[in-house]
Amino acid sequence: MTVVTAPSRNRIAVASFVGTAIEFYDFYIYGTAAALVFGKLFFPSFSPVAGTLAALATFAVGFIARPIGAILFGHFGDRVGRKQMLIVSLLMMGLSTVAIGLVPSYATIGVAAPTLLALLRFVQGIGLGGEWGGAVLLATEHAPPGKRGLYSAFPQLGPAIGFALGNALFLLLGASMSPETFESWGWRIPFLASAVLLVVGFYVRMRISETPVFQAALDAQAQARVPFLELLRRQPKVLLLATLSFVLAFTMFYTITTFCLTYGTATLQISRTTMLVEAIVASLVMGAATLWFAVLSDRIGRRSLCIAAAVLCAVWAFPLFWLVQTRQPLLVGIGMTVGLIGFALLYGPMGAYFPELFRVRFRYSGSSFAYSAAGIIGGGVSPIVATDILARTGSTTGVSWYLVSIAALCLVCLLFLRETRDADFTDGLAPRDR
Repeated sequence: MTVVTAPSRNRIAVASFVGTAIEFYDFYIYGTAAALVFGKLFFPSFSPVAGTLAALATFAVGFIARPIGAILFGHFGDRVGRKQMLIVSLLMMGLSTVAIGLVPSYATIGVAAPTLLALLRFVQGIGLGGEWGGAVLLATEHAPPGKRGLYSAFPQLGPAIGFALGNALFLLLGASMSPETFESWGWRIPFLASAVLLVVGFYVRMRISETPVFQAALDAQAQARVPFLELLRRQPKVLLLATLSFVLAFTMFYTITTFCLTYGTATLQISRTTMLVEAIVASLVMGAATLWFAVLSDRIGRRSLCIAAAVLCAVWAFPLFWLVQTRQPLLVGIGMTVGLIGFALLYGPMGAYFPELFRVRFRYSGSSFAYSAAGIIGGGVSPIVATDILARTGSTTGVSWYLVSIAALCLVCLLFLRETRDADFTDGLAPRDR
């Protein structure tokens, strides 16, 4: 087996980061566009609230598709290898994102427009369902002992950078063109620009090697015949607890970045520029916090940090909206930033925690499915629930209690999971170069 040298490890870090940054950029620009313009363009016969809900429903389609992608990519990732699946997931995400930028509006082709939008969003979701699990395995299965948290931080930075990049582009477009021009065709530019990022990501990922941990499993012919079924048979409790514990991360992130964006601009009449700037700043702080907490988890463990995150998110559920409701940019920014730090406190350690919870034979399947299934509730359903609560009650109090209940669920699940920082990561199939 080829020894994994320092330069190749650096390449692994870049490949795992670049891929997730690109794919989360693709995924998040849809959420921003759904909050800002999709209601008018693809559901014009609906009321403003109903149009927003319908647009967010197409956003949710991507989360529903994620577990399907997790099972599909997990099967081949656990049987064939991590590298090949990461290339396929990147292509699927990138091409469907570019295609979204080419979909005509409802005024041009009628009901076919939202249908195509939902279909392409579904394809996006399948691609991302295989992306995260493969990226964190690419990083952690190359990591030296005691540094899996550090290595897992690289793909975990993808959401922060992807979100900031996408929103910065929307901000630039909003500042350089009229609202009418932006709604007419300007919103398409971030989707079409994904073609450039796709080429970069494809080049980087073609140059990476298979992970030494999985290569050892291949050498020993230790792959599972049907990884997902073996996962359900061998570790069903861990799969359920891991999935439910991670719902909170998605709920916090998308409540802040999708619901708060809609709430701030449509209900509180805060300028779109202000909300996008606050979101970008908060996401960059989140990225730095994600890196810090991932590294810290190598020293004090994954589980304790995740428990602290559940507590912080519950405590911040009410102050978050109180600060946004002041309409003061500084206070709005503080509310969003602290909320995303709570997300980072959970998300940073999870990059190493999820792979460590599952055996090598079905690690890709387990990590990907738990992450993706959690997204259905936390990312797909939560913004819709929050928007509906606000529409029915005229208050964010119910939304805050919803966040508290999700945080409590996360906390209970974490109490039943074990600490994994010092667990055997190779199942006795240690690579020969270690």
